[in-house]
Amino acid sequence: MKIDCFKAYDVRGRVPDQLNPEVVHAIGRAFAEEIRPGRTVVGHDIRLSSPELAQALIGGLTAGGSDVADIGMCGTEEVYFATAHHGAGGGIMVTASHNPLDYNGLKLVRSDARPISGDSGLQAIRARAERGDFRPLPNGQVRRLDHRADYIARLLASVDSPSLPKLKVVVNPGNGGAGPVLEALEPYLPFEFIRVNFEPDGRFPNGIPNPLLPENRAATAEAVRAHGADLGVAWDGDFDRCFLFDAEGHFIEGYYIVGLLAEACLEGHAGERIVHDPRLTWNTIEMVRAAGGEPIQSKTGHAFMKERLRYEDAIYGGEMSAHHYFRDFYYCDTGMLPWLRVAELMGRRKQSLGSMVAERMARFPCSGELNFEVEDAAAATDRVLEAYAGQGGIRDDTDGICLEFADWRFNLRSSNTEPLLRLNVETRANAALLNQRVDEISSLIKG
Repeated sequence: MKIDCFKAYDVRGRVPDQLNPEVVHAIGRAFAEEIRPGRTVVGHDIRLSSPELAQALIGGLTAGGSDVADIGMCGTEEVYFATAHHGAGGGIMVTASHNPLDYNGLKLVRSDARPISGDSGLQAIRARAERGDFRPLPNGQVRRLDHRADYIARLLASVDSPSLPKLKVVVNPGNGGAGPVLEALEPYLPFEFIRVNFEPDGRFPNGIPNPLLPENRAATAEAVRAHGADLGVAWDGDFDRCFLFDAEGHFIEGYYIVGLLAEACLEGHAGERIVHDPRLTWNTIEMVRAAGGEPIQSKTGHAFMKERLRYEDAIYGGEMSAHHYFRDFYYCDTGMLPWLRVAELMGRRKQSLGSMVAERMARFPCSGELNFEVEDAAAATDRVLEAYAGQGGIRDDTDGICLEFADWRFNLRSSNTEPLLRLNVETRANAALLNQRVDEISSLIKG
């Protein structure tokens, strides 16, 4: 059986032509035989196809001899937590995160929530699933695992609760899975929640929850302004990413939140390492060094970032796409801890979010991630490189192509999960130059 939905660091595909119960059953069985987890945590997001795929996955895992701890509808970080906290040998989340409605996927980890990427076992699982030459094994057992109370306790233990100020917070799960966790957290927090698109609904009646897309930000921004809120938070579907809005309703690029959280994590921890992705870097590197830390660059992607965090024993890592990783959360990404820690900072520093990032945004203005649908990504990339050849740019191929000049830089890379070419540009305190370079490169990409 040919399976063409394996990506660089997880599994994503259209349902049912690329991803269906038969394919997922085979992947589950291959995971069980390749990883030999003993017990596997399984959870799923709120997409309409997810419960059926989760059952097929459980069937494959148990046929491969693995017991299963089923945690039901949840967020991706809850699978990471349950796998590590309860000592399971592996974990799989059924989710397509922010992908279109007709997609689904799998995120896979080993014991201690260690990631499985294309560099660390994913392709071996694919090969075994495609061969289908499985061994007859005694069936594993399935048990329901109630993990959430321990998960909520872990989140609260990672925040200095006395520092949390009384805030009015707009919370927008985008009809994804974050709502039940926010309900569980609310009694322990000094916040007044203003709920927007709060109920989980796999039909996504208000659009796919992906606040990276500018058109998906209006509901949160308008609610912040209408209610005079201090902070706005929006999540993607499986809530392993959160996106922040200041008290004026302005969307704050995840890039600046990385620098802010890195600085906070380094307070009292000088010398620690901070991992960042290569798309936007100057602000993060400057802030980390000023706070006494060591910046470490990694390939983009949640599995690659987690592998690098573990290798470096980094205290924190962040991507401009709003994935934030913490050593005290099993080196994993979480969409709940970042906004809680930003709220903690607001209380401790007696500052608004906008005031904490304003100077950094002016110092290193950026484009945010711009996406282009192109027929030939390689040809488009070559056109961009040819245009700037001979101008003295320093090239870095860590992930896609980076070219760095004295006063501006860019990263151009193909998406690992979607058929898109992604562009990020930043400058040194020069918004006019930023707009000029974005226009230039955009024209080159479009041909």
